Amino acid sequence: MSTAIITRRASSRLSLLASLRSLSSRAASSLDADVIVVGGGHAGCEAAAAAARAGASTLLVTQRLDTIGEMSCNPSIGGVGKGHLVREIDAMGGLMGGVADAAAIHFRLLNRSKGPAVRGPRVQADRDLYRAAMQAALRRCSGLSIVEDSAEDLLLLDEGGVGGVRTGSGRTLRARAVVLTTGTLL
Repeated sequence: MSTAIITRRASSRLSLLASLRSLSSRAASSLDADVIVVGGGHAGCEAAAAAARAGASTLLVTQRLDTIGEMSCNPSIGGVGKGHLVREIDAMGGLMGGVADAAAIHFRLLNRSKGPAVRGPRVQADRDLYRAAMQAALRRCSGLSIVEDSAEDLLLLDEGGVGGVRTGSGRTLRARAVVLTTGTLL
């Protein structure tokens, strides 16, 4: 890889991180929301974007802004099983399919020689491009703010239910709904 490409990628990542930190500081001035989503992986990104699309003011709480949309060591999206899930998410206006297309480095139709019921499109994605594309897609979501902090405790309501989270920095974030998407890395 040439030095120019590496420098361009590093510069792009720094400006992206600055944009995300700006979103995080804007969220600090209005900490209350309709929905708080904890976790910035696949499920958290989709849950936060869906809540914001539905018109709810949404906070996405993540430990590190630069790892939002981080893929596992196997950067594939789709296949026979997961492909159905990706198409369902896409049909409901989700982000994963479009982000995977933007970061794709290889497309393949699995089980091409078999019947249509077991064929499955799969994309191998560049992990860095996927993360950057997901972060960009979240920045475009109106009504979504991102908070860089850890969710340390749930705020339990006297009448039952959850009313928010307490963060590692001691902030209290209140919301009508809390969605936990801690993922497989927990």
